[in-house]
Amino acid sequence: MKIGIAYDLKPKTSMDADLPDDWHEEFDSPVTIEAISETLRQRGHTIVLLGNGRELLENLLQNPVDFVFNIAEGNGVSRTREARVPAICEMLEIPHSGSDPLTLSLALEKNWCRQWVEQKGITVPKGIVLPVPEKAYDGDGAEFIGLVMESELSFPLIAKPVFEGSSKGIRNRCLIQEPNQLAEVIPYLWNNYKQDILLEEFIEGDEVTVGIIGNSPGRILGCMRIIPLKSNSNFVYSLEVKRDWQEQVKYECPARLSGEILDALESVALEVFDLLGCRDITRIDFRIRNGIPYFLEANPLPGVNPESSDLVILAKGMGISYQELIGTIFLEALQRYGISETI
Repeated sequence: MKIGIAYDLKPKTSMDADLPDDWHEEFDSPVTIEAISETLRQRGHTIVLLGNGRELLENLLQNPVDFVFNIAEGNGVSRTREARVPAICEMLEIPHSGSDPLTLSLALEKNWCRQWVEQKGITVPKGIVLPVPEKAYDGDGAEFIGLVMESELSFPLIAKPVFEGSSKGIRNRCLIQEPNQLAEVIPYLWNNYKQDILLEEFIEGDEVTVGIIGNSPGRILGCMRIIPLKSNSNFVYSLEVKRDWQEQVKYECPARLSGEILDALESVALEVFDLLGCRDITRIDFRIRNGIPYFLEANPLPGVNPESSDLVILAKGMGISYQELIGTIFLEALQRYGISETI
């Protein structure tokens, strides 16, 4: 089978000075592309590197493939950027791994996603959205601080760009302990990420991510607890932590939580998986407070770096090799289309 890999690579050149240093945080390294390629080559398949954007379109039209293994995040500021590759595949009638355009768009837009699952009975942190101004903001914050105070949210709060992934924009400074910090953090995020900001009540407690694989129904891959190596009741799984994960956190998988909490986590994660229409593979993040899982976000396009991605670390903790993980995602997608691997 001829398999195309859709991806975005971190650029080798330096970024524009006016962009934040995490602008390409979601993009992959050649190590990830080669790891996926080699796994699929070992299964007997021919690999075509598609890239993304215009390059992907030209490659698909000039050198058609039988299947697209998709890890492309999409460039720019757009709540539908992750949906571009599956939308193209649907248009060209090419089978592909992962969720469809609607699921990827809904999951990326944090506020829409949280509203969707909340109305279905899933517990989420209380929150509000602060719409991005039309022009760069240079005010003193009085108007949006007033709005936050009127909302009666309880401090501390956590501020997040509303449609980014890989903790883009979520720094340690985004944990807001008191109202006057809003005047610094919110304009910074507006001006740098050009999108609305979600403000949520910070849930103090264990951070746990749940991996789900398969289709109709999905099945639990494992639950992994992210534990700070330094005692910190207000631990944020921020970009600073993720970039220095070997020194900052311990990944506990399987998570050593009570059977009651694990059952609740797995049940809610599977419910979210179904509610969002996820396919093949998804990672869902929670905070646990007083035994209750609070849904944070779903990632139906999780990173698969062979060393540092949460999903891969989780799989290894469950005794699943990288090759087995990628192979299973691939086979689940083929099965969904009714395709045999041997064609």
